Amino acid sequence: MAQQQRVLVNPAYTSTMNSIPGFQIIQNIGIVRGLTVRTPNVGKAIFAGYAALGGGESSVYMEMAEKARETAFQRMLEHAGAKGANGVIGVRYDAQEVMQGMTEVLAYGTAVIIAPL
Repeated sequence: MAQQQRVLVNPAYTSTMNSIPGFQIIQNIGIVRGLTVRTPNVGKAIFAGYAALGGGESSVYMEMAEKARETAFQRMLEHAGAKGANGVIGVRYDAQEVMQGMTEVLAYGTAVIIAPL
């Protein structure tokens, strides 16, 4: 069985705007997304619980959230690449708690084919 090669859109060709400066949009391919659901391991969750008693930022949950955003973003780039895109515009994130301590993160945007101006 042949292994399927992952095609990623270059992160430099992504934008939260509806354009990418220096490029023209040749074709709109459609919506792409990347999704992940994260939860800290039991040890980190217990540590975070005790740390929360003192208030302030939780480095455990911040690290988990950052990893979740990066994973969702990479999966969005893979989805765009699989559709033949070389850029993604209108990039957004959405996050919600699925259950206590478990966070779902979605990265989404519009896959496009771009060319330099």
